Amino acid sequence: MSGMPGKKAKRIEERGLKGIRDTGLDEARLRAFLAHAWHTPKGLYGWLATVDHKLIGKRYVVTAFLFLILAGLSALAMRFQLAAPEAGRISPDFYNQLFTMHGTTMMFLFAVPVMEAFTVYLVPLMIGTRNVAFPRLNAFSYWIYVSGGTMIWIAFAFNTGADAGWFSYVPLAGPDYGIGKRPDFWAQMVTYTEVSALAVAVEIIATVFKLRAPGMTLDRIPLYVWSVLVTAFVILFAMPAVMVSSTMLILDRLVGTKFFDPAAGGDALLWQHLFWFFGHPEVYIIFIPATGFVSAILPTFVRRPVFGYLGIVLSLIAIGFLSFGLWVHHMFATGLPQLGESFFTASSMMIAIPSGIQIFCWIATIWGGRPIFATPLVFVLGFIFTFVIGGMTGVMVASVPLDLQVHDTYFVVAHFHYVLVGGAVFPLLGAVYYWFPKVTGRMLSERLGHWNFWFVFLGFNLTFFPMHILGLQGMPRRIYTYPLESGWGSANLFISLSSLVLFAGFALLFLNMLLSLRNGRPAGDNPWGASTLEWATTSPPPSYNFPHLPVVTHREPLWARPDTLPVIEGLRVDAREVLGGTVADAVPQLRLPSADNSIWPLLSAIAVGGTFFASIYTPWAVVWGAIPISIGFICWFWPKGEPEDEE
Repeated sequence: MSGMPGKKAKRIEERGLKGIRDTGLDEARLRAFLAHAWHTPKGLYGWLATVDHKLIGKRYVVTAFLFLILAGLSALAMRFQLAAPEAGRISPDFYNQLFTMHGTTMMFLFAVPVMEAFTVYLVPLMIGTRNVAFPRLNAFSYWIYVSGGTMIWIAFAFNTGADAGWFSYVPLAGPDYGIGKRPDFWAQMVTYTEVSALAVAVEIIATVFKLRAPGMTLDRIPLYVWSVLVTAFVILFAMPAVMVSSTMLILDRLVGTKFFDPAAGGDALLWQHLFWFFGHPEVYIIFIPATGFVSAILPTFVRRPVFGYLGIVLSLIAIGFLSFGLWVHHMFATGLPQLGESFFTASSMMIAIPSGIQIFCWIATIWGGRPIFATPLVFVLGFIFTFVIGGMTGVMVASVPLDLQVHDTYFVVAHFHYVLVGGAVFPLLGAVYYWFPKVTGRMLSERLGHWNFWFVFLGFNLTFFPMHILGLQGMPRRIYTYPLESGWGSANLFISLSSLVLFAGFALLFLNMLLSLRNGRPAGDNPWGASTLEWATTSPPPSYNFPHLPVVTHREPLWARPDTLPVIEGLRVDAREVLGGTVADAVPQLRLPSADNSIWPLLSAIAVGGTFFASIYTPWAVVWGAIPISIGFICWFWPKGEPEDEE
């Protein structure tokens, strides 16, 4: 502070010295101070300005499930059309929009965001801190996500829904064949919403590395946190590829560049390379956190630590690394050199090794434990069954000869639904049942939970397993109808009816949540007897997460110290403050101020979103949009003169 004017420096110094610490305060005063410092104002302003990671995480979850409902309804509409041959219930144009919106919503607006939603909510609690490293960036990411997804669906409602598939291949989506503004909306809104994913990835990496509770060394980090940390790095390297490709697409369409025009020296295959360089890691962006759910749920319900902690961590890292070496197996039918086909066949099959290691570790954990078949564990067992089937068909389509036979058939549709729904949605539903008591303070109904599982499990397998057979019989994917003489009518009718069972399964989930929110049994702090830190605080957690930050002495802290956890003192309670530590050993280094509530993340998101939207109609929007964006960010980051504490 040597360069500051004297009065200002003195004022700041006095304010820092007068900060009230948590040392020696009785419990009631401590909680009162913390509640005041970390509270979110009531009313509309508080709702819009909050930076509480738990509130933002819950909003993410609710929004993602709303998009899931929209994607599910679009899938049902498609199955209504395909239930009979030569049916004219839906026009080809509308069908193209439906399957594009279904895929886009599931991949960009549900699967990735819902995984990030759990991450945003759980990670600070699981590592023993009070908020994420960049709380305002966290709020900004949510507003970006919800506004981008909403604009995509509003465009669909006005018959401007994307219609070239969720992969938006050129030249189908290019200026010569893309109709009106449909591909423009897809390209711009995908670019826009992926800003959200990148923001969350950055804040999670910083939070896990710097804000862990004292004593939580790298080999004591919960496996779920390891999984989302690896996922954050995959997002960091994969998402820019789709943002670059979609930006190049919109430049081709609006500005007249020729990135993907072979007649002008461009390359249509460049789109596929860029898109799948993102697209295949995205499968693991969805799958890796799901394995983290499994590693969190299993030990709790078999009453023993997970077998092979180090092996699972190394497997997670290996999967994240190898996920970038698989993208070309989506392009075997494009006529690649044989050496390239061989390399990517080998790398595609190689990823089965770390995946298999995890599965063997989970089975060994169950084998040596005493399983309690509560709903979360039942969903995990369903995951193991369905994902193994998806993994085996994955090995099959990684082989060039078979891939060429089943390419673009319903066999591939069955395969990726087994991988994504079996590999991600089953653990996700288990996670909903597992952490619902912590988030709401209420238990979900076990009876409805088991009904929920069987409807989803049977509905899913009856819907997607027959698609393997249809694919082997040659039924192409992405078609809106098929001829009567093909003989595919009975199987398609069976699949469509089965999809209603699957839909009913999800309806049971929502019914269970609604009923339990009103009348569910009170949960208590740790209803499952789990071992990780999020269960050390109340259900639901207070705005400040923990009255005292815990000190970790064991990989299973609540099992090692079931009565009271050791805590660290010295943090201010009259202002928002978190504790920063070393990356490897989590040794406390300094106390850091944590950002307060602010409306500017929302206003900045509106400015960025408006610029993206307007640029669909005129490139000048980028120039004029820079003004409100700059104002938003300047006000967001405007310093308040709070002193930094280096003690």
